[in-house]
Amino acid sequence: MRPLLVPPAASAARAAVRPAFLTVKAAADYLGLSPHTLYVWRHRRQGPPSFRMGPRGRVMYRREALDAWIREQEQADSRTNAALNPLNAAPRERCSRTNA
Repeated sequence: MRPLLVPPAASAARAAVRPAFLTVKAAADYLGLSPHTLYVWRHRRQGPPSFRMGPRGRVMYRREALDAWIREQEQADSRTNAALNPLNAAPRERCSRTNA
């Protein structure tokens, strides 16, 4: 039996359709984390914003909220934000100690 071949246009169209809401597992995959990490962060009220959806109250994440959270993390990191890097700060003058 021959494998089913998907035309490149169809696979590109499928990749272009991205859901606006992600489950914990999908959000973890998107962020490169484990689902357990997201559950712990949610319990501690850390990490990206999440909410419960539907009658069963599934924990969900908005893709745009994940992207915004990633940008916030980048801005808060001194390695990627030159304004926060202590090596870019102007040198401070030393205070001279005088004993009176």
